[in-house]
Amino acid sequence: MSFIVGIDGPAGSGKGTVTKKISNVLGLINIDTGSTYRCVALEVLNQGVEIIDKEKIIEIAKNIKIDIEHNQEGDRVFLNGIDVSKEIRSKEVTQIVSPISSIKEVRIAMVELQRKLADGKDIIMEGRDICTYVFPNADVKIYLDASLEERATRRFKECQEKGIPMTYDEIIENIAKRDENDKHKEIGSLMVAEDSIVVDTTNLSIDEVVNKIIEIIKEKK
Repeated sequence: MSFIVGIDGPAGSGKGTVTKKISNVLGLINIDTGSTYRCVALEVLNQGVEIIDKEKIIEIAKNIKIDIEHNQEGDRVFLNGIDVSKEIRSKEVTQIVSPISSIKEVRIAMVELQRKLADGKDIIMEGRDICTYVFPNADVKIYLDASLEERATRRFKECQEKGIPMTYDEIIENIAKRDENDKHKEIGSLMVAEDSIVVDTTNLSIDEVVNKIIEIIKEKK
């Protein structure tokens, strides 16, 4: 019997950082769904496939092999047996991952993979549609949010730390477009599940958010 914590929210709301910290504290397995879509995007780039070639992208999604190795230093993501943990965070991947993840058949393939990764485990999973589509019966449902400006500031700082050459203006434009795209996807669109607890992180520190969610999880358990 598994125990599932789902955390949804837009880009830059703090989902990834918060999820990793909670995973370490409570011993839950952290499955980053965004990494699976980024792997598809990276393979699209590797194969030189045009973003308009929907059928080829679907074929890639159905045939690539994705593995996630969990450890406290951070997850390692493997695409067809190769560690691509850094490559999937590149500017080039970031620019195409949203339209690729909007393709219905790609989402179906990735959701099937995500469910297999979680089968029979106590997990914490973050994404855009965990509580509404991937695991609608999750034991705990959280929706993290923050202002657009705050989310862009966080992502800009993250890019600087990782040496990713993106300006603040590029990032805020990218996030705004992604918000719009994510909210209007045919399947797995970004929305707040009826029974999700909404946590606005705009004026909260990471530790404050982590402690708040840990309290919610412990009460549920």
